Parts: sequence; structure tokens; C-alpha cells
Amino acid sequence: MREKLLKIGKVSEKLLNRWIFAAGNYQRAEVLQGPALGEDCAAVELAPDEIMILSTDPITATEENIGYLAVHVTLNDLAAAGAEPIGLMVTVLLPPEYPESSLESLLTELRQSMSGQQLAILGGHTEVTDAVNRVIISVTGVGKITREKVLLNKEIKAGDQIVMTKYAGLEGTSILAKAKAEELAKELNADFLKRAADLDQLISVLPESRVAMADARIRLKAMHDVTEGGVLGALWEISGKAGKGLAVDLEKVPILQETIEITEFFDLNPYKLISSGSMLMIAENGELLVRKLVDAGIPAAIIGELTDSKERIVVYAGVRQAILPPEGDELYKIM
Repeated sequence: MREKLLKIGKVSEKLLNRWIFAAGNYQRAEVLQGPALGEDCAAVELAPDEIMILSTDPITATEENIGYLAVHVTLNDLAAAGAEPIGLMVTVLLPPEYPESSLESLLTELRQSMSGQQLAILGGHTEVTDAVNRVIISVTGVGKITREKVLLNKEIKAGDQIVMTKYAGLEGTSILAKAKAEELAKELNADFLKRAADLDQLISVLPESRVAMADARIRLKAMHDVTEGGVLGALWEISGKAGKGLAVDLEKVPILQETIEITEFFDLNPYKLISSGSMLMIAENGELLVRKLVDAGIPAAIIGELTDSKERIVVYAGVRQAILPPEGDELYKIM
């Protein structure tokens, strides 16, 4: 029998269930949140009101602005847990004969991306190895939160609203605008491509996390940053994390013209495109959350709600469709 080969991107939910979650895990009392589908962070109780939040992420889809992305993608996971970041541990793997000047630039970019955020470099590892043919950065983030502010999925219920910040496909649009600039320039003008490339400046979701965590009247239940697999992938994951179904109006999902044009050029689905910079939030008072976010200058919209059904449904132009498990990001079709 021919062995099945894995596709590029996140390993499927089915395989994670079979080989990781079903295999069991030693249960420690201090671990409030361990590995689970849709969970990007662990929560460890160090003292009665002192919770440490941990997350780890590699950057594998691009070398462009890799230091900037490595910092912010990891911080976004901490933000989705409602934590305040403390510091980062950074592993950098370099291919043979990598220029010293390029390493200096990369590390400078890392430091600049951390500046102004009161973040410490806690440690790491830097190595040249023939195990890679381009730069790989993996970052572990450490944050903290008080016990009363830990977001507990068990509090989620049917009728809670799903709020989305910013726009679908943000990071993927920026990556494509930079990596495929020559091809895109045949049909799209320079100003348009510059706006698309600069969308990575919106990649941090720390601002929206802080807004959402600041007002108890919002009754925030969960947050999930939208990364590989795009909006549809994130909806699948947050539904699984909540143990609820969902119904989403795809026409309410915010999307920029830059994303529409670039994904049409490459025949990609923008709702399955990596979207770091966007956050899904589950809240009882979605209207207040949206108002607070917009007042803070952060675009946001209610796109749907959770249901008691196990179905994950999107509606577009009156047609209901089931959301399917993520099968890799659209970006990998052309990168």
C-alpha cells in the first residue's frame, strides 16, 4: 500500500487527534490550558493570582520581513489569550553560507519589532545548518494574566456573537504583493501594490485584545487570531474550541479591494488565505465590543453567532454552505 504523504501547511485535525490528543498527556494541577484544537496558548498557574501564558510559532511561508512577522505572530497568540507579553525566546536556523550582513539585518529587524513594547529577549538559539535551505525563525512567547481574566471556553453559549477585526487575507495579501510584485505589476498599478504590500503594518492584534479585555460589560468569552487557513480555517478552529456550531454571513466579513484583486489574479480563495492581523472574538455583547473597537480606530464587524447545532455554516448570497476542515493555506498553492 502506498504511504500517504503530508501536504504543505498545518497538519490536519484528524492526524492531530489521532497522534497527539488521543495519545494522552500527563495532567499537572498547574496547567490550566494544555494542547487542544484551536488553542494556540498554554496557561500555567504559578501562584493563586499569577498565570503564565505560553505560545510558540515558526515563520515558514516567507523570508520577507521574517523578523517582524516572527515577533508579531507570536505576540498575536498571547494577545488572543488576553495576556500581557513579557518576553520572547527566539530560535534562528540559517542555511549554509548565509551572509553575516543578512543575519545582522535580521536581528536588527527583530529588535526593532520589539521596541516600545516593554519586551525582553529571554533566550534562544542561532545556528547555521544544512537541514534548511532558507531562514527559519521560531519564537516562543511568554506572557501573564490574572486568574479572573483568563478566558474560559466553558462559558461560551449559543447566541454569543462572533466579531471580526480588520480584514480577511491581510498577511497573505501583503506577502503576495511583495513576493509576486513583478507578475502583479502587469495588471495592477504601483500605488495599489504598495498599499497591498504595506498591509503587514496592521499585523498586530494586541490593540484589539487590550480594548476587549478592558471592559467587563462586553462579556468576552474567547479570542482567536486568524492565521493559516484564513477566516474559514479560524472559524472552524474557534467553533471546535467552543464546542459549538456557528452561522456566519460571509458578506459581512470585511475584505479589502487589494485582497480581492490579488486573490482573483492568482485564482485563490481570500477567505482561506493567511490573515494575521485579524482577530475573531466571541462576546455576549458584540455590539458594545464593535463600538469600543471602532472608537479605538480598529475596524470591526459582527459576522455571525454561535449555535447549539454542531454545524459550521456560512451563508453567501442566501446560499448555505458547510465550512470544511482546513486543508492548507491558499498561499502555498503559489509560494
